[in-house]
Amino acid sequence: MNIDVSKVQAFHGHLCPGLAIGIRVAEQALLEMGERPGDEEVVALVETNNCAVDAIQYITGCTFGKGNLIYLDYGKNAFRFIRRSDSKAIRIVMKPDAIKPAGAEESALMKRVRVGDVSEEEEKESARLRQQRIETILSMPLSDLVEVKTIEPEIPPRARIFNSVVCDACGEKTMEPRLRLLEGKLFCPECFEKQMKS
Repeated sequence: MNIDVSKVQAFHGHLCPGLAIGIRVAEQALLEMGERPGDEEVVALVETNNCAVDAIQYITGCTFGKGNLIYLDYGKNAFRFIRRSDSKAIRIVMKPDAIKPAGAEESALMKRVRVGDVSEEEEKESARLRQQRIETILSMPLSDLVEVKTIEPEIPPRARIFNSVVCDACGEKTMEPRLRLLEGKLFCPECFEKQMKS
């Protein structure tokens, strides 16, 4: 499969190990679900909100705005894909030992880089180690990196378009089903919370 890493990088803003993982997960998803299926045909349920998700959005076409990318706040490098036409459902999980964790010295160096407490040489060494990790992820066989599990499909409904109604407090239009009624007035979620605290 030919994925232009530079385009994914441009979409995300930088190339990092997390984005590399997302590229490989998206690659596996397309192998399982078909090359970039039709609009909203595939739904992705992502169990993390890290860099990998941007690659999944860019490559698979599953996006938050279309309603076929759903975030599950589980903190796991695990990604579910469901094809609507035949209910095929899979969960792609990172193999726990696929990527060798950073050693104590490398971890300490990365920590110092994050706080800006490194020499120019140390910064170059950190960048080299990071690039090496990225290249390992991008080049290793998918079967060594991820595990694909068949799961029971829980197909979410297609995204709906709702009317917008003006909030009686802030005057901003709000999606109708998100409005809350209080003492005969309609409030957006934010204004409703403020009303409840006052």
